[in-house]
Amino acid sequence: MNVTNPLGSKYDPLVLPEHTYCIHMQAPATLANVGEAILDSFEHPIASRSLRAIAQEKLANNPSAKAAIIISDNTRPVPYKGEEGILLPILETLFSVGYQAKNIVILIATGTHRAMSRAEIAKMVDERVLSSGVAIINHDGRDESQLVYLGDSSRGTRIKVNKLYVEADLKIATGLVESHFMAGASGGRKAVCPGIIGEGSTFVFHGVPLMADPAARDLNLEGNPVHLESLEVATFVGVDFLVNVTLDHAFHVTGVFSGDLNEAHLAAVAKISETLKVPAPKAADIVVTHGGFVGMNHYQCAKCAVACLGVLKKDGYLVIIADTTDEGNVVGGINYRTTLALLKLQGAKGFLRTIGSSDWTFLPEQWQVQQWAKVFDRIDQDHMLFYSPSLDEIWWPGLPGINAKRFLSEKDQKNPGPDCFTKVVSGAIAYIEEQTKRKAKDMDIVYISDGPYVIPYTNDSLEK
Repeated sequence: MNVTNPLGSKYDPLVLPEHTYCIHMQAPATLANVGEAILDSFEHPIASRSLRAIAQEKLANNPSAKAAIIISDNTRPVPYKGEEGILLPILETLFSVGYQAKNIVILIATGTHRAMSRAEIAKMVDERVLSSGVAIINHDGRDESQLVYLGDSSRGTRIKVNKLYVEADLKIATGLVESHFMAGASGGRKAVCPGIIGEGSTFVFHGVPLMADPAARDLNLEGNPVHLESLEVATFVGVDFLVNVTLDHAFHVTGVFSGDLNEAHLAAVAKISETLKVPAPKAADIVVTHGGFVGMNHYQCAKCAVACLGVLKKDGYLVIIADTTDEGNVVGGINYRTTLALLKLQGAKGFLRTIGSSDWTFLPEQWQVQQWAKVFDRIDQDHMLFYSPSLDEIWWPGLPGINAKRFLSEKDQKNPGPDCFTKVVSGAIAYIEEQTKRKAKDMDIVYISDGPYVIPYTNDSLEK
């Protein structure tokens, strides 16, 4: 069967065995008039006074009131431009009640990600916002001069937060709500924690115990310590108004959830829960998936790998395709590369013993490698075949799995064409046939068309 390439129209369709079971979530309905829905959510928010009323009160208390607006970085397809953009309406609301551009700052919630370039910001943010005179600043969690220490959480997090946000009279958080493989769901409180906290403040939030907790999983908030820690920190720091959206497959807005930090976020999570969990008839010998929009580097591709565990048999095979286009590094940061190489050398169990040792010094980004360890506890490293046209070859010696570019000719390896993913997937399945001495027609094969954005499960899978 031919299936539309999930990584863009410039690539040819994928060719899969005819009996492949395709998993896809039911497409949610988009909003008829997104612009009106956004403004309506400001005026009639969830468990909150209107954005206008809150903003006016801050100005009444301080005529020179400052406002800080947290936005996501470009690893999330949040609509910050165009007719469905949420950022310009926020600014226009603030301007309409008397805020001056010089007293407003837009903070990019980089968390531990790299800073965005000016060109990347221009590509992500509405040009009317760019020309408004409002400063747009990358948060830097490693720069202590940008941070303010506010106290400790109940779990011991030393809460250091971006100074500009702390000093703002009006605090607004924005984001996208989708399934998240650690925190249960993105959006809401995550704009603050980890979005604008210090790197050292991630040590508990993304520490080994919280990452290893069974409740820290996709689409689960109940008893999820990662969610609870993030919410505690964000509540402690304060958010006056939340603006979150949900999106469909084409990144069109399906819902706008504004208002109270927790209640508006919970409403958005309830919305996505209606469509994200998808049953499959049985676990598969081979799972084919993709990195999606978020899979702009190897680090982010851990999400699609973990998402497939609900339909991946023990010792099965996993084929991942991705379009890693990150301008900074298509693999990830130095700490990620270092700990990933350690995982490759030690294996999943050895790696978890190492980072769980009292002698181990916590490294930022080890949490993402801990998620990869979940995958390689299920399958051998050489049972994962990974391909991206742009992945830097020099790092393959430190990456677990098999570089699936081997299924391309030398010419195609150097100059991948629109059929590169088609050839890789077909070649990977032929390779698995050779390794297992079984024909593809005799194996259960699943294709996850939504990649990291769906949560497939089966009655006989190891995870639900």
